[in-house]
Amino acid sequence: MAFSVAINVEKEFQTLCTPEKVFGLLADVPRSASHFPKVDQLVDLGGNSFRWEMEKIGIGGYTLQQTIYACRYTSDPATLKVAWTPIPGVGNAIVQGEWSITPKAGGTTVSIKTKGDLTVDFPSFLEFIVSPLVVMEFTGMIERYLANLQESFRTL
Repeated sequence: MAFSVAINVEKEFQTLCTPEKVFGLLADVPRSASHFPKVDQLVDLGGNSFRWEMEKIGIGGYTLQQTIYACRYTSDPATLKVAWTPIPGVGNAIVQGEWSITPKAGGTTVSIKTKGDLTVDFPSFLEFIVSPLVVMEFTGMIERYLANLQESFRTL
């Protein structure tokens, strides 16, 4: 029997890049997604909606099924926010979140808040072992994503 794993991430970092350039990169979903590790395919569904198809993730000697989800993206240059909401019925995960971009002297503060629920197709008796590993893997991917973005912001 499958079970659900909740993943919640809130992170913040500083960059010397201007708020407008940060917003420009983050509001461009394919460009932003190119910084995210282990994306097998990003499928444009139209209307600023995208289906994320991740590479299969191995934990120990086990391989999890491929994680797939879809989100609709909105961006507001006046508030410097980029948000994503889940598109129901697509894949095995539900993901939502928001970027907040705040001007500060000499640069920008960038904040991400995201949460997701991933359905893991393992027997439920393994939940207490597998859940922390899934959270660790996805948190690590988000950390790598943020590091990749920060590197790009240095050159904008």
